[in-house]
Amino acid sequence: MTDDHMLVYHNPVCGKSRGALEILAERGVDVDVIEYLKAPPTRAELERIVDAIPDPPGALVRNDKRFKELELHAADYTTKAQVVALLLEHPELMERPVVFRGDRAVIARPSEKVLELL
Repeated sequence: MTDDHMLVYHNPVCGKSRGALEILAERGVDVDVIEYLKAPPTRAELERIVDAIPDPPGALVRNDKRFKELELHAADYTTKAQVVALLLEHPELMERPVVFRGDRAVIARPSEKVLELL
């Protein structure tokens, strides 16, 4: 992947995810889109994401209704290994969108965070 090319882990039902793609499209950025619920990330891809985002590993986990339904606790998902194991089992809990440019990535929440990579 070249530095001017971006990769987006996307969920089409998510407004923030759609917003990030719109921002990139408006700027004419070449983007590859992975709908991560249809093509869940592998262990290696999840490890790459955790290593690339500037946030702590737990930021990649959505603490939402599904998280609560599974009776999970945020304090149990703070390390890279814990987050990767959880998201391999429950990819729907991955925060989105995750946008890569080269070796750098951001969780684009709000959507405008994608501008940090431009």
